[in-house]
Amino acid sequence: MTATPLTWLYVPGDRPEVVTKALASGADVVVVDLEDAVAPDRKEYARTATAERLTDPQPVPVHVRINALDGPLATPDLRSLEGLPGVAGLRLPKVTTPQDVVRVATRTREKALPLHALLETALGIEHAFAIATAHPALHGIALGEADLRADLGVRGDAGLDWCRSRVVVAARAAGLTPPPQSVHPDTRDLDTLAASCAHGRALGFLGRAAIHPRQLPVIERAYLPTPEEIEEAEQIVKAAATDEGAQALPDGRFIDAAVVASARRTLSLADRTRP
Repeated sequence: MTATPLTWLYVPGDRPEVVTKALASGADVVVVDLEDAVAPDRKEYARTATAERLTDPQPVPVHVRINALDGPLATPDLRSLEGLPGVAGLRLPKVTTPQDVVRVATRTREKALPLHALLETALGIEHAFAIATAHPALHGIALGEADLRADLGVRGDAGLDWCRSRVVVAARAAGLTPPPQSVHPDTRDLDTLAASCAHGRALGFLGRAAIHPRQLPVIERAYLPTPEEIEEAEQIVKAAATDEGAQALPDGRFIDAAVVASARRTLSLADRTRP
């Protein structure tokens, strides 16, 4: 997998032809959705088609979002995916407690599949850090904003900012990579998507889930460092290499170990665009 995925493209599990297109879209990770994107009468077909597709390794990491853990479909979903070479990870919807993660991790322990928990309820947000530290197989947490907005009765977008920050902090405190943003539902309004990505980046997110390939370059541009940010990061890392401890740059700005670590993360992202 790409060291720092920025784009996670969701595709419906009952549309094999769309999965094929998604794998060639340039997304860092393709997420085959067996849950929200699939109608109830198509669940069994989606499960079978996904298992058949993932029998072999795929050219792009593929995660599968299974159905809700508290419903009857999660167990057959997990059973159908066991041991498949094409499955690079699982996305768990509507996680509310650490025990939700532990149950799935225990079931998939033979292959040690990376798990990503989606927090979509007020209870999930309250348990964010406990979920993030529930099991070594958990590699990330993220928000499911549509369901969370409905659960909280939030109408304006700003009403979710506290929850967003809570998830970013919980991921960092647990030693996980920063979470990606939730999907932007309007696939044609790319200007609003870009502005939303800029806001998410300012809150500490890294990358974003998408539901259409046209959203991918917008997300990537928003999250890749600018030339000015790269130049600044190079200056900081160079200065840190010449001495130990806290110091000041030529322009008077103070830097310490945390600032240097942030600069190195910036340069790691910049490496995606270098030949």
